[in-house]
Formats: sequence, C-alpha cells, structure tokens
Amino acid sequence: MKYRPEINGLRAIAVMPVILFHAGLSLCRGGFVGVDIFFVISGYLITSLLLAEMESGSFSLASFYERRARRLLPALFTVLLCCLPFAWAWLSPGDLKNFTQSLAAVALFASNLFFWKTSDYFDASAEFKPLLHTWSLAVEEQYYFLFPLLLLLVLRPGKQGRRRLAAIILASILGSLALAQWSALSRPELGFYLLPTRAWELLIGAGTAILAGRASSQPGKRWINELVAWSGLAAIAWAIFFYDGQLPYPSVYTLVPTLGAASIILCAREGTTANRILGSKLLVGIGLVSYSAYLWHQPLFAFARNVSPDFPRWQTYGALVAVTMVLAGLTWKYIETPFRDGKRVRRSSIFALALLGNLAFLAVGLSGHATNGFARWKTTDEQLAVLRTAVYSPRRAECHSTDTHIVDASHACEYFAADEKWAVFGDSHTVELAYALGNRLKNSGAAVRHYSFSGCAPVYGRVMTGSLRHCAEWTARTVEDIASDPRISHVVVSYRIHAALFGTHEKIYPDLPDEIGSEERERRWASFLAVLRRFQYGGKQVVLVIQAPELPRRIDQLVMRAAHPAASVAGVSRSWWDKRNHYVMSRLDQVPPGVKVIDPAALFCDRQTCFGAKDGVAFYFDDNHLSLAGADEVAAAIADAAMPALRQPSAPLAAMAATGTVQRGQHGLK
Repeated sequence: MKYRPEINGLRAIAVMPVILFHAGLSLCRGGFVGVDIFFVISGYLITSLLLAEMESGSFSLASFYERRARRLLPALFTVLLCCLPFAWAWLSPGDLKNFTQSLAAVALFASNLFFWKTSDYFDASAEFKPLLHTWSLAVEEQYYFLFPLLLLLVLRPGKQGRRRLAAIILASILGSLALAQWSALSRPELGFYLLPTRAWELLIGAGTAILAGRASSQPGKRWINELVAWSGLAAIAWAIFFYDGQLPYPSVYTLVPTLGAASIILCAREGTTANRILGSKLLVGIGLVSYSAYLWHQPLFAFARNVSPDFPRWQTYGALVAVTMVLAGLTWKYIETPFRDGKRVRRSSIFALALLGNLAFLAVGLSGHATNGFARWKTTDEQLAVLRTAVYSPRRAECHSTDTHIVDASHACEYFAADEKWAVFGDSHTVELAYALGNRLKNSGAAVRHYSFSGCAPVYGRVMTGSLRHCAEWTARTVEDIASDPRISHVVVSYRIHAALFGTHEKIYPDLPDEIGSEERERRWASFLAVLRRFQYGGKQVVLVIQAPELPRRIDQLVMRAAHPAASVAGVSRSWWDKRNHYVMSRLDQVPPGVKVIDPAALFCDRQTCFGAKDGVAFYFDDNHLSLAGADEVAAAIADAAMPALRQPSAPLAAMAATGTVQRGQHGLK
C-alpha cells in the first residue's frame, strides 16, 4: 500500500482535539470526536491492507494478528507498566481497586465493557480514571478479531467479491448506525462504549477503502477533490468546536466527523492544498506519534487530578500536554519502531510478549480486585475504621430511578409498613435520607415511601427533551401521585439544588461553577418552588432539605490525606460553601409559608470548616452524597422539626455501617 503522509496529518487532526478535550479546554468541547476519526482511519487502513493481501493471495491470519500485536501492544504495555507505581503511590484503595480492575479488562481486550458498566465517559468522576481511554482500543481490538474473518467468508476473487463485500458493509453500516441512534436516545450508556454501536464508524473506513480503490483509477477533477476535502475538514472542525457531551452520541450526529474523515481520505489527493497542509512536517510528525500520545495523555491527566489538592489549572495541563508529546516521541522511537521491525523482533517474541504481558497485567488486576485495592497495605486501622462508615443505602439500586431503571410511583419502595406515610422526593440526594428517615420513624407508626431519580433537576410543569426527558416525565407523574395520596401526611423534598442551578463543582473547585444559563436557572427555581406549592395544595406538611455541603474530593481520598481521620476530616471551607449556597439562601423568603427548612450545613459545619467526617464517622460516601450516618443526622433534624417527640435516637446507622451490616459505599471498604 502506498504511503500517504496526509493520513498521518489526519491522525494529528484526530489526536490533538482528544487531548485538549481531556485537558478541559472549552474551545474543544467536542474534541471527543477525534476517536471517531481514528475509527474511520483504522477501518480504511486495515481494509486496504487486507484487500490487497487477499486479492494477491498473500493473506495470513497469523501475520495479520502479528502486525496488530506489533502495532498496539508494546507501547500499551509500556504505558501500563509505568502507571503501576504511580497508581500505588497516589490512588486511594477504592481508586486502586478500580484501576486494577480496568487493568485486567485491558488485558482481556474488554475495557470498553468494563467502563460501560462502571463509568459515564462525560461524568466528572471519569476524569480520575487513568485507563478510561483504553475503551476505544478494546473496540478496535474486537473489530480486528472479527473483520478479517468476515472477509474470509465473503470475499471471492474478481469484481463480484468486492461488490458482495460492499453490499454487506453498507447493510452493516446502516444496521449499526440505527442501533447507535436508538441507543443514544434510549440507552446512552450502552451505545457509547460497545462495538455493535461503534462498528459502523470503522466500516465507513472500510467502505472508504473500497471506494478509494475505484477512485485511484479515476482521479477526477482537482477542484472537486479540493471542495470535498475542504468540506471534510470543515465538518470535522464543526464537530470539534460545536459538539459537547450533552449531545446524543454516537448517533446520526457522528456522521459529521466520520464522513468528514472519509471525504479527506478519498479526496485530499496529491496536488490539492488540503493534501499539502495535512502532509506538512508538523502534522505528519504529530500523526506518527499519535498512538503513543493517545496512550500517555489520559494517565498523565488522571494522576495529576488525583494527586492535586485542587483541580489542576490550565498551566498544569499545558505542561502535561508538552510532557505527553515528549513521551510520545520517545515511545515511538524506542518502543513502537523497533517492535514493528520483524528483523529485530521475531514473530515468536511478539506472541510471547502478548501472552506473558497480558497474563501479568491480568494477575495484578485480579489481585487488586480480590484485596479491595490492596486496602490492608494502603490504609491504617484508623483510616479503615472511618472508611467503613462511608456507606450508602442497601436499597439504592432497587429503589432509585435512573434513565434505564425507572421506578414508577405506584411501585415506590416503602420502608416499614404503616397506615400513615411520609414521602421523600427528589434526586439522588434523597436515597440515603429516605432510608435513614424510615429507620428513625419505624417506631412512630409512620412509614416512608421513597421517590428519587438520578440527576433529575427541578423541571416540574415543563416538557423536556434530551437528557431530562425521562426526568420530567417521572417528575410529573410522581408529584401528582404523592399530592393526591391521602395516606401521605408529610413530604420531604431534597435536591442537589446547586448543581441543578449552577452545575457541578468537581472539575473547577475551588472556583464556583456557572454552567447553567440565567434564564434556565430561573425556570428551574420556579419549578422547585412549584413542587413545594403542589405538595402543600395536596394537604401535605412539607419539609425542605437544602443541599448538604459538597466536599472538595471524595471522602475516601480526604480520609487518606487527613492527619487524624478518627478525629475529623475537613471538607470545604465555610466561606466557600456560603458562596456556593448564596443563591438559595438569599431566596428562602420565596419558599411557601409553612414549609419547614432544614439546612445540613448547620449540622456538618462550624464557622470555618464543613467536615466530611467527625469522631470516626464519615458523613458522605462520595464527594456530595450523604452516607447513611450523615443522612441519619439530617433525618433526626427533620423528625425534630416535624415531630419533636421523635428526636430520641433510633437504630444506630453509623454503628451498623461500621460493622458492615449495611452495604458499603462505592469507595468504602468492607
């Protein structure tokens, strides 16, 4: 196959936006489309090579897998090996367990399946995962395993073979794209990571290879090539600068960067300005090291986020991008290039490296999983005692609604049977509160019904599309069900209201987020008040729980850094929280009269500091959700405000957590 320098230039166009996107550069908010461009390039190159070999009679499945191993594994193993000491030194046991699990998944060529089950790619927590980016390698590896087998089955000598293959590829593209579109709208967590919903992007590259074979004998007019190539570049630029993580993806929107990449491959021919630009020394140089750059950037960024007291600033990311490119150049020269030379490294050595390397990383991964992130070696008894109290509700998975698991109001979980009922309503911040309140009220003759929906902003009375559609539909049904139920006497409302009104703090702390426009913020605040009024109109006594203070890091990370965690673990400063809380606190006079207001800051903060843990008990199980022990403190305040006679202690949730009676939190320990 003839060397095309402009393909390396296109690789550079793909990798740099991905790196800048992961660095948080707002200008490249759609930089994740670089992965889609890589898929098209891979599909094109692999298909071109396979077609040439099969039609010449020189194809060997063993040789194909050897080339893939030479291309992918030496650099990948180098990066994985370099990650190990930093993971041990800097990650908490919970994070180290997740890291080692992902390490095992990489060794099994299944990291896309692992992250599908454990991580939202666009969630702030994903940015702390050093191996998150390997999901795309797993997609390619799975494709590389299957696609040559497909070619062997359908390709026959002559033109008929290519026509049959083209028809199969076209049908597969349409089927995979349709599945991706359905998934983007109905099961977004399913579609992002998996081969069936990504295969069409690689197959666009395969189809491009077939078309390129025909076009090589009919070059066409230069001005047409120029127009199509520049249209492709414009499409890619549009996606990079104007797409964002709120877009249903992958979907028909992904056609813009993928068809843009295909257009460039087909039409950026010699003699065009697009060819000269993409074939420039700078872009070709970046393209040559693009694979190593892709491997290095995410671990560097993730470890920096894990070790930094605050979220890294742009200066840090600038330095890390430079380090990424230096390491990429060294890896390309001293790892990639030698191992791709069959004269220097024999086939048997490559296959031995693949087998032994994957077994070694699999062993480390399984060990980390079995030991909960090597917790006994990583923590003191004091730290372990606090971490064991960082637990969530044992009924969270069962009772809490998400886009893919909606608990209808008629089937809401109820804690302890009784004729009089309380309702706890809101987003994920109500889950532990409902369980703790049920535990506190169980001896009073009242039961608690649990209504919660993950990430559901106040949108009552509104028709929503996109990510809030299911939330709005659930809210409308649930509010009316609660308000019209004569058995329910009290309603507790709790939201992560500051995130709903301004955005999450994780990526920018100690700065304050402002991701929600002022008009949308006012609409959400109006919906928030409308919920309270609707419950009052239904004859309910309403208790409003203001959002509990957030933490600068997850509680397990703070515990690992605290000098004396059994005494106290500091969170954010009170001054920071008062600024974060100002919008809501300054508008409490708009809350309907008669609504009782509980402010958790009064429970968890003094004048200087808001605490994540005190007296050996963690108030949170991550960086914003209360643990059962923290929720019990708020439940006691609710009971005191609404039914003072219930202020006496109930079943000791903190003690239950410490002894492992309830389920541990995501980052806690058994």
